[in-house]
Amino acid sequence: MSFPGKKGHRAPSPSAGAERTGPAVTHRLTKDLASSENLARMIAASRASALLEVTDYLAGMYIYGWDRLSKFWEDPEGVEALLQRICEISPQRWHQWIEFYHNELQGGNPGKASRLLGKTRKVANAAIVLEPSSELKAILRNAEEIAPHHDTYEGRPIPILTSECLILAIATSTNSPIGQKLRDAGLDLAALEQAARNPRHAPLHGNETS
Repeated sequence: MSFPGKKGHRAPSPSAGAERTGPAVTHRLTKDLASSENLARMIAASRASALLEVTDYLAGMYIYGWDRLSKFWEDPEGVEALLQRICEISPQRWHQWIEFYHNELQGGNPGKASRLLGKTRKVANAAIVLEPSSELKAILRNAEEIAPHHDTYEGRPIPILTSECLILAIATSTNSPIGQKLRDAGLDLAALEQAARNPRHAPLHGNETS
């Protein structure tokens, strides 16, 4: 079944006879998760990483949508401190990222990102091509299996990933020490699974990725 997103977000099919390049598209992201991913790529670029890691995604989701996700923990403030340690971001730099994000929302100083990254905006744009780590790829595959809603891409169904799906995939991964730490921090796994597998509304997608 296909759920409508905002018009104009469908990826065009390749023209007849054109060769496909790059990895196959296996899922779409909701608008909020796509925004979190963009932040994750910038964070990875800021530390000159060659890969996009699970911790980058966690940091991006925290900065973009913590008000929405914090309800799944008994002690949100304690989880914030845990996430800062997991993501290896100092409190000062953590608050800089949050300040940068809110400035971007309000159309703030365009040079803020450059100063925060310590480089030019070209570095942030270059982060788009970062390859996901093997751990992140496994997490994304798990999230694809969890996602209850699908869209169509080139005539085939692909799952639509939400932030809840991704957090659940991390938390339930048997090979992820990060997932164990999130559970130990008081994660309400039952409530999170309900939100991931049975959302109240069909998600609006805003992006696709491999």
